Amino acid sequence: MTYPLAQPEWSKLRFTVHDGLTVLYRNLLKLKHSPGQVIAGLAFPLVAVVLFGYVFGSAIPIDNGANYREYLMPGLFVMSLTMSIAGTLTVIAKDNGLGVMDRFRSMPMSRSAVPFGQTTADLLVGATGVIVMSLCGLAFGWRAHNGFWMTLAGFGVLFLMNFAVSWVGVFLGSVIKREETASRVGPLLMPVTMISNVFVPTSGMPDWLAVIAEWNPISATVGALRVLFGNPGVPTGPDVAWPLANPVLASIGWSVLMLLVFAPLSVRNFNRAGL
Repeated sequence: MTYPLAQPEWSKLRFTVHDGLTVLYRNLLKLKHSPGQVIAGLAFPLVAVVLFGYVFGSAIPIDNGANYREYLMPGLFVMSLTMSIAGTLTVIAKDNGLGVMDRFRSMPMSRSAVPFGQTTADLLVGATGVIVMSLCGLAFGWRAHNGFWMTLAGFGVLFLMNFAVSWVGVFLGSVIKREETASRVGPLLMPVTMISNVFVPTSGMPDWLAVIAEWNPISATVGALRVLFGNPGVPTGPDVAWPLANPVLASIGWSVLMLLVFAPLSVRNFNRAGL
């Protein structure tokens, strides 16, 4: 697609969206030829609920005797989407290594279409996984107690964080450039998920570790879901750190910050030759 000179801003946006949707279709079409990846992605929610909810949950007490699976499900939602960053950076690094990005860069297309298409594909795939995980959670006793609109708001906060994290993955993939290196970086992201309130309350951690966990964007998002879904594990009291005392605002703030930082950096890296 070629762009006319001196086109208005709305026209540039139209071309960007059109090219981004084309790249989105290309990324989703790749999944058609990788059925194992799709099956593994859909099986993970069931495995996660059973493993963490029953095997680990039987040994982890929650305040006031609350149901651990109700405490855990918001954390699993966030963990499943944030860990997808490993797949995103691997895909981008692979395309860089194979010269696909150079090919895209030589085409008359919007400069932001490729990262936009990848992050939108991640959002759609992540939403499918969340649906499957929600059904598994409902089957094993999890419930959202605050009504339809609060539940919808919770999923909105979750998908906003997912979209922001995908841009982080695109940026890291454009920096790492090699698929082999990217595949080794993915497991290093696990501590970011573990040092949070996904599995246990931060109050039981050593002071220095609790501070890191409380200011972890994952903790804020998990806390926001627990508030909006009405699930147990919402900390109270004057000594609660600001992100956990205001988790919805903190989660949205972290997501917006990541988008403002990593979306422009990802587009800039795509524009640079020799990535």
